[in-house]
Amino acid sequence: MLVLFCLAAVHVYWALRGVGTTVGVPSRPDGTPVFHPGRVATLGVAVALSIAALLVAGRAQLVDLGLSPVVLHVAVWGVAAAFGVRTVGEFRYVGLFKRVRGTPFARWDTRLFTPLCAAIATAAVVVARS
Repeated sequence: MLVLFCLAAVHVYWALRGVGTTVGVPSRPDGTPVFHPGRVATLGVAVALSIAALLVAGRAQLVDLGLSPVVLHVAVWGVAAAFGVRTVGEFRYVGLFKRVRGTPFARWDTRLFTPLCAAIATAAVVVARS
């Protein structure tokens, strides 16, 4: 849960200060970014990460969100699925099976981003099953 809130804070920082295209955004082998994230989209990711953190905290009974246990159970499985899909990736620029590997983003993705997503997915499964 704390990791998700920290990731949300990083995305808020990126939205306010601008995300560097070398590390925070997948890039093609020639160095051009695959996409240019806007402030609204980046803040949207921060909101989604915060909601995911709250759902996990609710399922772990750390906070009372006023949601039924069934809703929290299904929602946390959704969090696990989302991070599981991110771990696998889209087979080109992101995830375990990416083909583009020589860029700064790809190196960070291999060393940090993908393993972190796998850990979050695993933790969410543990919380969902509890």
